[in-house]
Amino acid sequence: MTRLAPRRPAPAIALAIGAAMLLAGPPSALAAPAPFAPWIDGTAASEPEMQVQAIDADTFVIRQSVKTNFEAPFLYLLFGKTGALLIDTGAGGLKVRPTIERVIAQWRAAHGGRPVHLTVAHSHSHGDHHAGDDEFAGRADTTLVGLKPADVAAAFHVASWPNGEGRIDLGGRVIAVIPTPGHENAHAMYYDAKTQLLFSGDMLYPGRLYVPVNHFAEFRDSAHRLAAFAKTHPIRALLGAHIEMTTTPGRDYPMEAPVHASEHSLALPPSAIAELVATVDRMGETPVRDARADFIVFPVPPRP
Repeated sequence: MTRLAPRRPAPAIALAIGAAMLLAGPPSALAAPAPFAPWIDGTAASEPEMQVQAIDADTFVIRQSVKTNFEAPFLYLLFGKTGALLIDTGAGGLKVRPTIERVIAQWRAAHGGRPVHLTVAHSHSHGDHHAGDDEFAGRADTTLVGLKPADVAAAFHVASWPNGEGRIDLGGRVIAVIPTPGHENAHAMYYDAKTQLLFSGDMLYPGRLYVPVNHFAEFRDSAHRLAAFAKTHPIRALLGAHIEMTTTPGRDYPMEAPVHASEHSLALPPSAIAELVATVDRMGETPVRDARADFIVFPVPPRP
């Protein structure tokens, strides 16, 4: 098992499984996903530390409470016949593994106790996406993917980072891995052909798309690679790692907001990809802050 970065434990976890079942449709053009039940958003006096909603019987979305960490990230857990893929392990301030183990146990119970190999991967290496990694170190039948581009490329057989494409077979369910550096060097998106969902991390979600100015060219190139991928793969929605936009078009929450009243929906339509490409292309070589209805391109100072 591959070992990763350290992190710390914390309090107990409450599990709230919602029924956000997606509508079925023809394989070439599935219907847009049904809305999720309201997410924990910090507006109540108390809320569970994690909330789970099912997209279908094999696909789960897990949100960390903003009361445990202002990032309030989303994690994703996908099951195939022989394997499961966990995308991200949270931002710290709580233990995430008990919730993940509970969902796995429930899934296994519904499948006759069938064992599954768990792969723990990441949208990218920023701390609010791998803080729970240490909880999975030493877990039996588990692979913990590293945080560097070379680690991601090796784990998912990406022949040429970032221009290649990786994959992981969960047993009758193949997930494509698309390198998308720019926001961060090891950023990747995960595409599930079964649900036609794209798990888009921090590169494209309803929030501030932070782009270090010295990596803007990489970010723009990734946007174009993503658009090329979308031309040959039907995408019904993008599910990112945060919600930072309100229901008012173009308006985000203040930085580190402790409450997310009137949140934008988690899902973005596939048209957001073309809008992102057009937005960054208009900037030429110099990124500038540009607030769109559903996201904000947000340049930040240079990073290594």
